Amino acid sequence: MVSTNFIPHGHCYLWKTGLVSLHVISDSLITLAYFAIPIMLVYIVSKREDIPFDWIFWCFGAFIVLCGITHLAEVWTLWHPNYWVSGWLKACTAAISLSTAGLLFWLIPKLLAIPNVPKLEALNAALAAEIAERKQIEAKLNLQTQQLEHTLSELQRTQAQMIQSEKMSGLGQMVAGVAHEINNPVSFIYSNILAAKEYAEDLMGLLFLYQKTYPLPPAEIIIRMADIDFDFIKDDFMKLLSSMEKGAERISQIVLSLRNFSRLDEAEFKDVDIHEGIDSTLMVIANKLKSLPNNREIQIIKEYGDIPLVECYPNQLNQVFMHILSNAIDAFAEKPEDVKNFSNQVNQIIISTGKIDNNWVAITIIDNANGITEEIQSKIFDPFFTTKQVGKGTGLGLYISYEIITQKHGGRLFCDSTPGQGTKFVIEIPISHQV
Repeated sequence: MVSTNFIPHGHCYLWKTGLVSLHVISDSLITLAYFAIPIMLVYIVSKREDIPFDWIFWCFGAFIVLCGITHLAEVWTLWHPNYWVSGWLKACTAAISLSTAGLLFWLIPKLLAIPNVPKLEALNAALAAEIAERKQIEAKLNLQTQQLEHTLSELQRTQAQMIQSEKMSGLGQMVAGVAHEINNPVSFIYSNILAAKEYAEDLMGLLFLYQKTYPLPPAEIIIRMADIDFDFIKDDFMKLLSSMEKGAERISQIVLSLRNFSRLDEAEFKDVDIHEGIDSTLMVIANKLKSLPNNREIQIIKEYGDIPLVECYPNQLNQVFMHILSNAIDAFAEKPEDVKNFSNQVNQIIISTGKIDNNWVAITIIDNANGITEEIQSKIFDPFFTTKQVGKGTGLGLYISYEIITQKHGGRLFCDSTPGQGTKFVIEIPISHQV
């Protein structure tokens, strides 16, 4: 590879200083450029990962470096006749160059298929238009979705109102019918008891007069008086009539409470005694208060304040009282008996009323049952939401109550509950809607 049979290439230039210098400087500068170009190509490819077919740049870099080395060999052979080495370098450069040319030829269709700047701009414009169109469609879909959700909410609200209205209408008619049917015979019984007491007093007076006039009746009468225990009958008969009179009065009070609760003839705003509505509601659900498991009792505590008549829908307000009180009773039915904190606790429902200011009153209903978690509290006024078993609740009671207080009466309904301690409902309504 290293031969002394050749003379240095400088002899061809007759060692003329100007000519040798020209070749040396030119080949050196070419070598420098050929080394710099691949470095820049590699730098560009490393920084731009999005450049397609980046490997072709490495091929270009390889043959350009080899080209630079061949020019460096030209400078070397001016003084050193290593022409074999120079030749093999040129052969390697030729091989790399031909390979790169072949690969570039293979890439030509693919490179030509890459969109040019105008095409890319057109594609970008079309893509931007498509994105804008899709955004418009998405906005329309979102609007339609919101409208559908609003429509569904309104349908649920209407359905709930219709169900509850039909339910309460049927209940009110049934209660009013029962009250009417009971009232007639009770009135008859009550009025006849008064007459019977007068007749009994007259008969007892007559018997007393007879005993006074005939202190020694015949033996047959004495025996009969002993058989029927005449002295007991004489003392107990008036007590029996008095008990019947009190029972008839009690039935009359129940009938009045049923009529007050239904109030079918009071569909408009009117001034109402709130306490009377609460008492009527308690009378209607009195049996439910006594139906807890294991004969557990619920103590009702009334803390009525001095409040004026309130302008409201009496029938609807009574519905609110019934729903809240019924839920409290149901909570007591689910209350565990063997929990330590509850073992010595008396089941209580406290109902209090009072004025907030000159035109607002508050009705507060507090129970000491299980309480409600925060998660459930956020949903209790939603339509059809219930924690009760299937068939034991529709999830409409508190929703309808909220609508009645807030929409029909312009008031407020709050719930504050602590799990394990109890629940408090606060109803706030205006005294008058004229203010």
